[in-house]
Amino acid sequence: EVQFVESGGGLVQAGGSLRLSCAASGLTFGHYSIGWFRQAPGKEREGLSCISIMESSTLYADSVAGRFTISTDYVKNTVYLTAHNLNSEDTATYYCAAAYGRLCPPLSRISSYNFWGQGTPVTVSS
Repeated sequence: EVQFVESGGGLVQAGGSLRLSCAASGLTFGHYSIGWFRQAPGKEREGLSCISIMESSTLYADSVAGRFTISTDYVKNTVYLTAHNLNSEDTATYYCAAAYGRLCPPLSRISSYNFWGQGTPVTVSS
């Protein structure tokens, strides 16, 4: 069974940082691209970043480029999203998901991503 488990969310003050983790199991890690997404209450799910495990190439949404960094630990089958300089607009539940293939699908093409985790909530206090 393919499973993704997100962790690392919580309450952080504005300007602070967090590292979110996405642990994958039940799949051949190197065959996938892993994306991070978020959804705030009352808003649509937004694609933030993706990393191709095979190519090590990355994508970032304009809203987080320069503040968020995606990385991977191949031994642990885990993808991380490190977020810096957080603000209230970053408050949301953060999810990871996978797309089969060596290249990341566009972050706007959320339907291309599968095996969604349960999410980890992030609250940024001002």
